[in-house]
Amino acid sequence: MNGPTPDQRARWRADGVLPLPRALSGEELSRVQEAFSREADAARPDWLEGVSQGTRPAAFFDIPDPLPRDPLFLDLVDHPSWYGHLMAFTGGQVTFLGAQFRTLPPAPLSYVGWHYDVPRSTPLHLKVQIYLDPVSRREGAFAYVPGSQRPEAGPYPLVADPEEMPGHRVFEGEAGTAVVFNSHGLHTSLANRSRQGRRSIILIYEVCSEATFNPDAFARFADRLTTADRRQLFRREPRPDAEVAP
Repeated sequence: MNGPTPDQRARWRADGVLPLPRALSGEELSRVQEAFSREADAARPDWLEGVSQGTRPAAFFDIPDPLPRDPLFLDLVDHPSWYGHLMAFTGGQVTFLGAQFRTLPPAPLSYVGWHYDVPRSTPLHLKVQIYLDPVSRREGAFAYVPGSQRPEAGPYPLVADPEEMPGHRVFEGEAGTAVVFNSHGLHTSLANRSRQGRRSIILIYEVCSEATFNPDAFARFADRLTTADRRQLFRREPRPDAEVAP
């Protein structure tokens, strides 16, 4: 399990966001890409039907309930390329909340404006976004305002064009790049102005607490949660020293 270098720790504290180039690569990346495409193709007709009926968003497409669809997907949750970083940044108290396997279709505008995912009163909330395709500004790259996760940061202006936000950084990357970010910070996705859908996997975590502890949340994966750490990560058991009621 890889952990952050001293420089990465310092960048995380200062910026609230950390890119990890080549977090997935080679055959492993190819297998994840193939499994994602297979499951997206299987689920896309239902999404299109929902879009036509006005019951599904047209701006993005998420594979429904993705984790059981391929054994590879569950193993991404504690993948060694980023899991050591999550453990370090949470003081060993990370817990997994859920996943979004998302395709961003071409569009003239971003589907979401600059936003925070959770109030800053919420325990540390983190996400890992993994690009399955090369992503530049044109393909709808993730963008973040470094330092905006700090309690004293802001206020920030309302902007019509996401690229007009002062101080933001765009995280371009090759397929297999992962971006770890503090969800208390201001972030967005730029518009995908290419001709291809942009595929990414978003894994969602938080510091373990009484509010997040739920032994039933991932009970269906119990046969794969064979270590104490995995059972704690997937909320089957509380983390040691976590603020969780007995």
